[in-house]
Amino acid sequence: MDSYSIMIRPHVTEKTRNLIDENNEIAFVVLRKSNKKEIKKAFKLMFEEEVESINTHINSKGLKIAFIKLFEEGKAENIADRMGMF
Repeated sequence: MDSYSIMIRPHVTEKTRNLIDENNEIAFVVLRKSNKKEIKKAFKLMFEEEVESINTHINSKGLKIAFIKLFEEGKAENIADRMGMF
C-alpha cells in the first residue's frame, strides 16, 4: 500500500499542537483499515524519521487518528514546520 494513501492529512487542533511541543508527538488522520505497522512504515518513508510509538483511536466523526511519538527530541516540531502547521 502506498504511504500517501495511508497518511491522509495532519490532524491539527489545539490539543495536537500542544502535543507537538510537550510530548514530541504529531497527529495524522490515517486510513481507517491501516494498522500500526503500516502507519509506522508510511511515516518513516515520508519523513525519514524514527518512530518511538503509535497510538490510534477513531473519533466521533469516524476518522482514525494516529498519534505518532518520535525518538529524537524536537523532530515533531521540525516536521510540523515543514508541513506549514505553524
